[in-house]
Amino acid sequence: MTDIHQILRHYWGFNSFRPLQKEVIESVMQGNDTLTLMPTGGGKSLCYQVPALAKEGMCLVVSPLIALMKDQVENIRKKGITAFAIFSGMKRKEIVNALKVSANSNCKFLYVSPERLETALFREYLPGMDINLIAVDEAHCISQWGYDFRPSYLKIATIREELPDIPILALTASATPEVQKDICEKLQFRNVSKIPAATPAIPGRKDSPSPKIFRQSFERPNLLYSAFRVDSKINKIIEILTKVAGSSIIYCKSRRRTREISELLQLQNISSDFYHAGLIQDERNRKQEDWINNKTRVIVCTNAFGMGIDKPDVRTVIHADAPDCLENYYQEAGRAGRDGRKAFAVLLYDENDLQELEALTEQRYPSFEDIKNVYQAVSNYLQIPAGSGEGESYNFDIADFIKKFKLNSHTVLYSLKALEQDGWLAFNEQVFIPSTVQFIAGKAELNEFEKIHSELDIAIKSLLRAYEGIFDQEVPISEWVLTGLMKKNTEEVKEQLKQLHRYGIILYRPQKDSPQLFLLRNRIKTEDLTINMSAYNLRKENFRLRCKEMIRYINEKADCRSQMIASYFGDHSLNRCGVCDNCLRLRSVQLSKEEFEMINHQIISTISPGPLHTKDLLLRLNGIKKEKAWKVIEFLQAESKIKMDKDGFVSVQ
Repeated sequence: MTDIHQILRHYWGFNSFRPLQKEVIESVMQGNDTLTLMPTGGGKSLCYQVPALAKEGMCLVVSPLIALMKDQVENIRKKGITAFAIFSGMKRKEIVNALKVSANSNCKFLYVSPERLETALFREYLPGMDINLIAVDEAHCISQWGYDFRPSYLKIATIREELPDIPILALTASATPEVQKDICEKLQFRNVSKIPAATPAIPGRKDSPSPKIFRQSFERPNLLYSAFRVDSKINKIIEILTKVAGSSIIYCKSRRRTREISELLQLQNISSDFYHAGLIQDERNRKQEDWINNKTRVIVCTNAFGMGIDKPDVRTVIHADAPDCLENYYQEAGRAGRDGRKAFAVLLYDENDLQELEALTEQRYPSFEDIKNVYQAVSNYLQIPAGSGEGESYNFDIADFIKKFKLNSHTVLYSLKALEQDGWLAFNEQVFIPSTVQFIAGKAELNEFEKIHSELDIAIKSLLRAYEGIFDQEVPISEWVLTGLMKKNTEEVKEQLKQLHRYGIILYRPQKDSPQLFLLRNRIKTEDLTINMSAYNLRKENFRLRCKEMIRYINEKADCRSQMIASYFGDHSLNRCGVCDNCLRLRSVQLSKEEFEMINHQIISTISPGPLHTKDLLLRLNGIKKEKAWKVIEFLQAESKIKMDKDGFVSVQ
């Protein structure tokens, strides 16, 4: 099957593609390197899944999100398509098996976490894989100028060197023009088009050609953005939830706050629950499912929630605390109203939020001395001798670590991030490795065993009925699924699996659900530790500027919020949305005829003879309220007396 529309209908049941999907797919089918910017929930995965199915061979998908990889593999397999995933925390035997089967079967998708790409084991099997496309999800992670730089992503370029003729599709929900350019350079995209002239230069690097870039419009006409300065956030949240019916997400900056706000909402008889990365996997799954199925109306969560969840009927996304950058805010707020109906993205803030944003840069970028102290403490905590540890994965209870070494939690977290970005280690707070089972007893031995241990017969038959290939390899299983088949509770199921393991009938590995610290290099003496401080300080300055943009967004009372977000990501084509709080405020501004004539005259005389940026124009209109000035500017534009270009420069028509 090679027709992309036929593939879409056969596997997904859709008759047509969403906006931009077809163009991206056709670009990939033509062999072009392609960068695609689509909001979360916009259908990015179809952009590589459809062309991979239309071509001979296998698609290599690079993704940093283990939970998302697992979900993608499960969803693809449900469609009868062969797919595997390889990520940190897997045993060597499991990795070898996945690589062997991928290379020697009709496997169409192999999901790989970026740190696995450079391992000798992966490189050994790479030449035998018939790869037809390399898809890079969360592609902004490759840029140190982005908001979530992960150095392991830089290893993707070495795959391009070994597969020079295989197209790369890079996917991200949000990337500034600077980051877009950096993605293209770091992934060594081949020249298929020119760099947009508006793309800012990146310090210390030469310009290079850019690939085809597809960017979905940032316009969300059904999403009403607003920001409110409030004295009591919980009162405002209750007011919003009372006025706007339907499903809601409330984002908080700390785990403790998620529980507090959820409990306060419950006291008001508002159905709610809380969610964060510190909960065990089963609990996270249950809370998530209850919310998706509308058993719970409101989920109060940290930003650990939402990735890969496609719930179209969310009516409100409320930020109870200010996010640290517009990238995160745009992704999180954008989870509202995906069904096209009216929805609200509300940001609540107070003076303390603004002060914290101002001070956040110093907190996020600890001193080199702090980083060294944390490195030493980690080595002691895990008891790693100097000269060892490379390639090893360790259970790492960060709360216990902080308590034992009496360290500041923020200093620890961001020192680990600095060590990760410099290639010393990788820390993952949300590692989930599912339970696996493989039958190690032969079929004759199994028959004899069932005669003697009839009480375990139902467990054996349920495993054989539910999971294919369970004699040949370790297969991921779900104890929860087995509860339905065996008509027993989860604890009874686990106990029977353990008994079968003890009898030597199966190899049973219970699920792993603990934070993992992975050493990328051998442990060295702390006094020999080095960090690229030049790059570190550049990232620090970049972060400071992102915080500044977030503060500007919060404080702004005249500019259209949709336009502000779009411009930040390099899209200057949007008209004012007319529905955000600032646009509504402008519409309500009353102007007398005399005021209008006076402001009209001042605008025309100020911008003559040449173009002037709107920010400079507003500054020169001394003593005139910005809201009134904008109202006159909009009128003059509508009457074609003045014009404004995509960069915000105004001139007489």
